[in-house]
Formats: sequence, structure tokens, C-alpha cells
Amino acid sequence: MDLNFNKNEDHNKLKLSNLKRRLTKVKLGGGKSRIEKHHAKGKLTARERIDYLLDEEAPSIEIGAFAGEDMYEEHGGCPSGGVVVKVGYVKGKQCVVVANDATVKAGAWFPITGKKNLRAQEISIENKLPIIYLVDSAGVYLPMQDEIFPDKEHFGRIFRNNAVMSSMGITQIAAVMGSCVAGGAYLPIMSDEALIVDKTGSIFLAGSYLVKAAIGESIDNETLGGATTHSEISGVTDYKAKDDKDALDKIKNIVDKIGDFDKAGFNRVESKKPAENPDDIFGILPASRSDQYDMVEIIKRLVDDSEFEQYKEGYGQTILTGYARIDGWAVGIVANQRKVVKTKKGEMQFGGVIYSDSADKATRFIANCNQKKIPLVFLQDVTGFMVGSKSEHGGIIKDGAKMVNAVSNSVVPKFTIVIGNSYGAGNYAMCGKAYDPRLIVAWPSAELAVMSGNSAAKVLLQIEKASLEKSGKPVDAEKEKQLFDEIKQRYDDQISPYYAAARLWTDAIIDPLDTRKWISMGIEAANHAPIEKKFNMGVLQV
Repeated sequence: MDLNFNKNEDHNKLKLSNLKRRLTKVKLGGGKSRIEKHHAKGKLTARERIDYLLDEEAPSIEIGAFAGEDMYEEHGGCPSGGVVVKVGYVKGKQCVVVANDATVKAGAWFPITGKKNLRAQEISIENKLPIIYLVDSAGVYLPMQDEIFPDKEHFGRIFRNNAVMSSMGITQIAAVMGSCVAGGAYLPIMSDEALIVDKTGSIFLAGSYLVKAAIGESIDNETLGGATTHSEISGVTDYKAKDDKDALDKIKNIVDKIGDFDKAGFNRVESKKPAENPDDIFGILPASRSDQYDMVEIIKRLVDDSEFEQYKEGYGQTILTGYARIDGWAVGIVANQRKVVKTKKGEMQFGGVIYSDSADKATRFIANCNQKKIPLVFLQDVTGFMVGSKSEHGGIIKDGAKMVNAVSNSVVPKFTIVIGNSYGAGNYAMCGKAYDPRLIVAWPSAELAVMSGNSAAKVLLQIEKASLEKSGKPVDAEKEKQLFDEIKQRYDDQISPYYAAARLWTDAIIDPLDTRKWISMGIEAANHAPIEKKFNMGVLQV
């Protein structure tokens, strides 16, 4: 191994170590003292509930672990958005599990909580996966009610989705394991089957204090809406459990009886490990986001037996397209080539930039995968489309539009891995969040923004300088450097993968060595939902 490889390896493993450290902190939810208080009530935490429910030693993936990070500091923070979401296996069946974390503001809903719950339901709807809600929430976080209550993608959309999912035949099971109040009370009762835990679970539209204030009735919460009331008097719930584990065991028994599902029919054979060592990824991936490297070498360490059959290998070389298998599943890969390439015409093309020929190739390949019902995997390390008179005169906008059109109208499931840069329109063409990937994750090396921090700082600096000079405040070299550094630092914070993950622009930041698991579980989930639409790119200016 050369010195550069070792430097890259050290850099990337430090980033991975930072990821693991931050995940450890996030998993504490509201903190150790609140976890202890939770346990003192005889309750498991959200993560303990999910761990008990999911099959032991079976793989699982967590959606939105960093949701809300650094977003609500003035309100005391909201780790993981106050809700834990995992895709895993219950009695061998793949399910989505959503658990309120009552150690975070009593499980109250922040704006990001609503967004994360909707994302969980979206995954269930797209893939027709059963979804299990483990409810323990004080309802809407009142100081921010205007940002979570009334809009289309706010709190009420959850219950609308409950109804739509039921009409689609998607199994929904809810266990009330703590508070379930006000509008939130509709979620478990709009599910197919509802359980409630004795003494700790409660459901009511208004608690005892509000009932007293509203109609003058004096009643305690347990009598008003406890497990006995709803299991034996109102008939609101279907099962009464003696404690958390009993409720979770009942859910396992319910899931165990669910019948088989119609399959999309994606091609799968016996899985093979990559022939090339996946650990090499850390040394191949450059420490600097502007440095070149060969994306083929990354692909070889992600795919079965390191076999990658390239489509139009010698044409449009700044995008790699080809067929491979990941954990036995057949996939079509669209990846940004990050090394400088030389065309047959003798022209040099920059790595990570999309040219007209590479956009044309990707468009054709995406169409082919749709024709053959092969899921698509996008590996992003893109700085954008090529600019300048030659590209504009050659129709780069038209060719780029064709690629965006193909990505938009693709009917096979898409999965996006942000390896490095994800800038500007390149993010769109390579299936960014706006283009409905079934899952989108980032490596710790990822950067998401309109442009790089360096480029953006230069543009913003010129605007700032012009503004200052116009108001009679000349900018000398020292002041200019100070302004540049301040602007770049602010922008660099925003291009961090953690900034994106906090806002759910990505589903997770993952260890690169977990990429195969995410794609494999994603395709398995997608296989629950037969493709009902035909691929059609509509009107194109050819």
C-alpha cells in the first residue's frame, strides 16, 4: 500500500470513529437519568422495546438516527426526533417499527418528529411492509404547535395515512405503552389491531385536568382512559397486556400469523462476498473531496464476487453504468467516475462532472433497467453538469433534462448512496431525495449542497464585498480573508452529512461496510410491492 492510501485510510477511519461516537450519544435519547426514571415506572425504553420485538441476530437498519440533531437547542434538543424507526424482522417477516422515545420531552412531537413519522409510513406504503407503532407520547410539543399541527405534511397527515394504508391492505399494529393523548389517540385506533399495557398505557382525547376544566368532571386518568377502561368498557383496544414484554410478545404472535405477500419478482441468486477486500474502501476514497480516484475500485468492493459488467464502457466515461449483484440481488449501477478520463476524440473530461455523452448513456441505461425490471443503485460523487459555451452549444441542458426525466419516471426501485460530493443539479440527476429513492444514505465522507464550500464562499464573498464597498466600507486583504473564512465555515457546516441527516434529506449516515446490507434489505422490502406502472418518459425534446 502506498503512503497516500494510508493517509486516506487514517482520514476515513477517523470519520467513521466520529460517526460511531455520535451514534452512541444519540442512542441515549433524553439521557441516562431520564432512562432510569423510565425504568423505575416498569417501562422499557423505545430502543429496548424495538430490540426485544425484532428477531435476534437478524439484520436491521435504522432510519433517521440523527434527525433533529442541533436543531432545537433552545428547547433542550430532540435526539433522533424523539422517535426511533427501524426496518427489521419480526418472526421472519420484514416490518417497519416506529417507537416514541418518552425520555425525550415525554415523547412529544417536534416538527422533525412529524417528518420522521411520515417517512416511516412512506417506506411502509412504497414497499407494502407491515408497520408497528409503539406509542408513548405526550402529543404535540405545544411551544412549536404552529410548525407541527395544521399543514399538509404535519401531524394530521399521520392519521390520513393510517386510513389510506388500511385501504391498501397494509398491516398496521399499535401498542399503547404509555401516554396517547388528544389527536394522537387516533393513531392506534386507526390501526388494524391495538394493544394497551395495563397501568402504564392510557388513551384519551383530553386528560383529567382538561376534563375538569372543560366540563367540571372529576376523574383520574386510569379510570378515564386506562387499559381496563378501553379493553373492557369502551372496546377501543383489542388486547390488554400486563407489561411491555407481554405486549411485544402479543405483537410477535400477531405478525407470525400474517399470510405471504405478492412479490415484485426481482432477480436473486445465492449471495457472494466481494472478491476484493471491502476494507480497501477507506484507503481508496481520498481525504480531499476534490481529489481524483477510480470509482470502479469502490464498486468492486461493494458487489458480489467483485463482478461489474459495464454498459457502454468506452462512451460517456464520467458516468459508470453496468450490471452487478449485491447480496445476490441483480442491480443496475449508475455511478459518477471520479478520475479524469480521455475520450476517443482526445478530449479530457473532469471526473465527477456530468457531460452530454455521460447523461445520454445514463438515460439509456436507466431505460434498460426499467425494461428488464432491475433495481437501480446510484453511487453519488458528483460536482454537477459541465458548463461553458462548448457544453451549452452541445445541448447539455437537453441531455441533462433527459437523464432527470428518466430518473423521475423510473418505476423500478431506486437506492442512492452519497459517497462524496452531491452538488447542484448533479444531486437531482443522480437520484437525490427529491427523486424518490426507496432509501438514501450517506457515507461519513459525503457533502450535500448547491456547490462546494470553497466555491460558495468565493461567490458569497464577492457579494459581501460589493455591499460593504457600496456603503463606503472598503475591504482590505486582511478583512477579505476574514470574511472568506467566516463564510466558508458557515457554509461548510451546512454541507456536512450530519446537517443533511438532521433534516432527513438522507435516511442515515452509515459505515461504508454496511452499504451492501442497506441495499439488500431495501430491495427485499421493495420486492413486497409488485410494479404496477409502466416506464414512460413522456414528452422529450430529442
